[in-house]
Amino acid sequence: MPELTEVEAARRAIEDHCVGKKIVKSIVANDSKVIDRVSASDFEAALLNKTIVAAHRKGKNMWLQLDCPPFPSFQFGMAGAIYIKGVAVAKYKRSAVKDTDDWPSKYSKVFIELNDGLELSFTDKRRFAKVRLLDDPASVPPISELGPDALLALMTVDELYNALSKKRIGIKALLLDQGFISGIGNWIADEVLYQAKIHPLQTASSLSKESCASLQRCIKEVIQYAVQVDDDSSRFPIDWLFHFRWGKKQGMVNGKRIEFITAGGRTTAYVPELQKVSGAQKATSETSKTSKRNKDVGEEDDNDNESETEEPASGEEDAENVKSKQMPSNNGRQWEKPPKSKKSTRSNYGDAEQKKTRNKGRKAPPKWKSPVSSYDDEDVNEKSRVEGKKGPAKKMFKANAGPEGSGGHDDNGDVNQDQKKTHRVTKGRQPKLENSSKKKMDTSQNDKITKRKAK
Repeated sequence: MPELTEVEAARRAIEDHCVGKKIVKSIVANDSKVIDRVSASDFEAALLNKTIVAAHRKGKNMWLQLDCPPFPSFQFGMAGAIYIKGVAVAKYKRSAVKDTDDWPSKYSKVFIELNDGLELSFTDKRRFAKVRLLDDPASVPPISELGPDALLALMTVDELYNALSKKRIGIKALLLDQGFISGIGNWIADEVLYQAKIHPLQTASSLSKESCASLQRCIKEVIQYAVQVDDDSSRFPIDWLFHFRWGKKQGMVNGKRIEFITAGGRTTAYVPELQKVSGAQKATSETSKTSKRNKDVGEEDDNDNESETEEPASGEEDAENVKSKQMPSNNGRQWEKPPKSKKSTRSNYGDAEQKKTRNKGRKAPPKWKSPVSSYDDEDVNEKSRVEGKKGPAKKMFKANAGPEGSGGHDDNGDVNQDQKKTHRVTKGRQPKLENSSKKKMDTSQNDKITKRKAK
């Protein structure tokens, strides 16, 4: 996104070519995502016939001071840019509009024509910018919440050292925090850390005073130089990391390899040979690298390392370690014990030996004898029909049940004799009443046929 140097180049271009001139025409896009909390018509009316008195900037924000409020304020976002027709203005490389495009561009959000015919346009291709109309832009958010400007009010070495000593986050993430220092973006942060030889993930509070002095000096030098050449990157020194950091392509700067990591949530270019983690954080970093390397190799290597460096608490070797030492060697190299495989509980669930081991010491659960498990409605209804009784099966079952709540058992816990008798009669037999009735029906039909033939 546009950083301090790009916004400062736009501010200087407006100051050189537009200050003291009157606005005779304005066109504001009807885009509520960019034009914040004001209608396009009201914005146009507020600019018309006003004179531009000055152009101000803090961090990545710029606003125009008119002869009377309100004033237009521009937060450049990801791809905001200022264009002045006929005037070369440095722009963020990814926000540039082609010279062959129509004027004003279709991406124009605020277009201004001055009384001498000069035309100015603020464009935003990605629509992440914010354009506001404010009475005092410096006294309200977001400008009022910004930290000291990296160009106009950079902290001294002592101030920077004291401020960093209270921050326990990575230095790259802290430099990107606009509430800490305003104006530094991704490429400036990478450049100053490279020139100061500070690792992007180095904890801010762990920096020595010498490192803070080097960081403060590099911030000042990089920003001032970029502003002096109007942010024309073709005029940047050839040994700057800026020329090699784009596109995440592996490359070299001054004969040293460039690598890419993520720091502060942003893609970060750095040179490992020069930018190394220092101090107490270095030991932690080396430990984490070793752990990661071992993890990549596998759990087997981790276990081997532990067995070599750690001794048993009892002073005696583990039985497994003794066994592994007694294993035969291959050309002087000790055989490595294969890692233990995890057995699936499901695959061995039906193993009888495993079941015995699993159930050893457990009490067998009491067998559940449901009073209705061996009786169904058909059996009971058959018994009812055999004995010439009427009524549903449930009534017969209730009659045969023992004392209330006994579930068909008598006081001694035995099953009632009636239930045993019913069970004995009905178990494994098909109802006979239906068969006998069918036989009677077949006999009566045969008698009728016989009689008809006799007639």
